[in-house]
Amino acid sequence: MSFAMWGKALRGIPRINKEEWARLDIIARWLIATRSAVLIMTFISSAIAGILALRDGKFDLLLWVLLTAGLVMAHATNNVLNDITDSAKGVDKDNYFRTQYGAQPLEAGLLTRRQIWAYAIVTGLIALGAGAYLVYLRGPLAVVLLALGAFFVLFYTWPLKYIGLGEVAVIIVWGPLMIGGGYYIITGDWNWNIVLAGLPYVLGPTTVIFGKHIDKFISDKAKRIHTLPVLLGERNARFAVLGMIALQYLSTLYLVVTGFFTPVMLIVLVALTTLPAVWHLYRRPKPETMPADYRADVWPLWFSAVAFVHNRRFGLLFLLGLIGEVVLRQIRF
Repeated sequence: MSFAMWGKALRGIPRINKEEWARLDIIARWLIATRSAVLIMTFISSAIAGILALRDGKFDLLLWVLLTAGLVMAHATNNVLNDITDSAKGVDKDNYFRTQYGAQPLEAGLLTRRQIWAYAIVTGLIALGAGAYLVYLRGPLAVVLLALGAFFVLFYTWPLKYIGLGEVAVIIVWGPLMIGGGYYIITGDWNWNIVLAGLPYVLGPTTVIFGKHIDKFISDKAKRIHTLPVLLGERNARFAVLGMIALQYLSTLYLVVTGFFTPVMLIVLVALTTLPAVWHLYRRPKPETMPADYRADVWPLWFSAVAFVHNRRFGLLFLLGLIGEVVLRQIRF
């Protein structure tokens, strides 16, 4: 078993050749093919829904496990389909951005088209199976949530990403669908306050995808992939990310001031320690070549890498604050 590669794939997106790939077990290959390092963003959204349900005394462990498995597998399926679609359309050819920061299984020759479709189908069926059982338990609204989730899984890469709606899709998926819908699946109650409560975290994954699309701004523009940063312009997109990060903290403060959260949620302010690095990178365009003091295993990721670091820290602190909320309610503080 390739335990070392499991950890490496969960922390980042490995660069790997055919010889190394041949020595890996099926789990390590799946983790690489699905870009599992970014699946933590989906796990955190599901965890937020679960902890909010626990806070309200309505938590169901089985439903949360099924929900989490379904969401993570759906995200993994989307990542695989993304690579299949971009390869079929010729986007990932000629040293395109995607092939530079980690293995693209098709373009690198690690998997045949038939094999990668098998990964997508098996992973998608697991997600669909979990979703179907939850639909059986929760009824019509769950059908709507499942249908919307399937729509974004199938059509995010094309056409949504090509017409400036990919980033909008991220906000919808990680917010109302994952957190609001997840809370509904666990508790049986739809609550718009829960959707609002998830906003501080939801903006985080959006900054990561925004950062990634700024990183490949030139390549996407040349290939007529009209992501939102391409439509906004590189400079405006950079400042949009800074605005979203500011809104993460402002929305958290609003939820504390209005009494939805207790002051324990202010623990997210610790994530402000990452902002100097964020500001340092986002205040100017991405350099054309890798700086001497930059990590070679991260390049050419630039804006997305620092946004991911901030999102991961903010998200984990957000979860810690929610856990603190549950503890405080249990002791009736």
